[in-house]
Amino acid sequence: MTQAAFRLAMRQEGNKWTAYAAKPNTMEGAIWMGSIALSLVVDDNDRKQAFIEIMKGALTDFLEGQGIAIDSWKQDAAPESERSGSA
Repeated sequence: MTQAAFRLAMRQEGNKWTAYAAKPNTMEGAIWMGSIALSLVVDDNDRKQAFIEIMKGALTDFLEGQGIAIDSWKQDAAPESERSGSA
């Protein structure tokens, strides 16, 4: 199985929850995809999941436009080097 060229990285940044397209093991060179006010998702799992699905769809469209097929998504914890505070 080949490793994905990008992953969807979700980060809490101040009062926003932000999505990036990032390389598998680093945030270096990550591409900002979108943000939502943290207050809108912190206590609303349905809205949080909806935002994730929108970002997955956008990343899938981008990758498929580059000729990279996405068969499924797997959810992994952020690499240790990216974990801090409540992010």
